[in-house]
Amino acid sequence: MTVNIINKKTVSFNILSYLKSLLLLMKPRVMSLVIFTCAVGLLTSPNTIPLFDSLISIFFVTIGAGAAGTLNMWYEADLDKLMTRTCLRPIPTGKISKDQALIFGIILSIISITGLYYFSNFLSALLLFITIAFYLFVYTIWLKRKTPQNIVIGGASGALPPVIGWTIATNSLTFEPITFFLIIFYWTPSHFWALSLYKAKDYEKAKIPMLPITNGIEETKKRIFVYSLFMLPIVIIPYYIGFVGEIFLITSLSMTLYYNYICYDLFKYKKNKFELKKAQKVFSYSIFYLFLLFVLFLIDQIIR
Repeated sequence: MTVNIINKKTVSFNILSYLKSLLLLMKPRVMSLVIFTCAVGLLTSPNTIPLFDSLISIFFVTIGAGAAGTLNMWYEADLDKLMTRTCLRPIPTGKISKDQALIFGIILSIISITGLYYFSNFLSALLLFITIAFYLFVYTIWLKRKTPQNIVIGGASGALPPVIGWTIATNSLTFEPITFFLIIFYWTPSHFWALSLYKAKDYEKAKIPMLPITNGIEETKKRIFVYSLFMLPIVIIPYYIGFVGEIFLITSLSMTLYYNYICYDLFKYKKNKFELKKAQKVFSYSIFYLFLLFVLFLIDQIIR
């Protein structure tokens, strides 16, 4: 009797452990960002759709993001085991096999795209398909191991979820959701290059041509600062086209100017060197900065 109870507990534990590993394959932190930005795109659109349709559509977009993350881990398993930041992922640790990850990623892709098409519209499903395909084939397979511009071009896939949120509600593409895309697209390089400064040894070990390795620390610091400056005109565009009001404009500009300042502070440090705390500060603030920008879109919508 005791042996049976122990065996049942062991089986239950193994199942839960396996399900947890499958969830980790989907990159939960990325999925949470997708849920949030997609919801902002949907809620700031001029159309209102039933709550169930909204929730189920966002769910399928989230599953699509999980599919992209899973397929990314499947393809990069050989690199992940070399890097301290990724060596504990499910495939390098042997909790999930590469074949299982590939099958899981394909199934998630089919379910997410088909489900979004059924509960929403063709345009949204098409954009989700493009997001998954771009992340896997363009960023993961083509760009990441070949060019330091991998983050710049690859950022397009991460910038699409709020656009999909908008199309779920409107079944159309206009200038407003393009501003969401531009914000995330131009934010991505400075965010990831700040991380790559203090994770350069990891990338070098895995032979990933990140900017600090191919172009050096000084050029990386310079481009982080330049891309932070790009955010100034980008956050003005939503106001210029009448999408947001003065509160968004003033607050977003203030936040961006501070972002410019800490990126410049990182840049002006000793030539060909960087201070770890300053690089970490840029990386950490960039996350808060993007989150608050999208919160501001919601606040502006409520106020106006």
